[in-house]
Amino acid sequence: MIIQKVSPNMQQYSNKVSDINYANIELRPHGIVIYINKGLKNFTWVIPYYQLHIYKTKFMSIHAQGKFIQFSNNKTFKENKGFLKKMMAAKIAYDKQHNFINLV
Repeated sequence: MIIQKVSPNMQQYSNKVSDINYANIELRPHGIVIYINKGLKNFTWVIPYYQLHIYKTKFMSIHAQGKFIQFSNNKTFKENKGFLKKMMAAKIAYDKQHNFINLV
């Protein structure tokens, strides 16, 4: 997926020039792994499900550990909607396994 914007503490992992920044998301049993491509280098961000927060506004963004990645809402994003639903279902299933206290 195409990265639109990253948090200031992740700027070092994005291309400085006007190149398009790409990231891949991989589902794991206890979280996700985001691979960020910068030229010939790859950087990995591991996010456990209990730290994962996903927001959908004009863009889709993933937040965790005081960082975020915002993805473009373009054709590749629309092609990955099924994957994103699967990722949300995995997070919900993981949260249901653990007895989190609901204070509301």
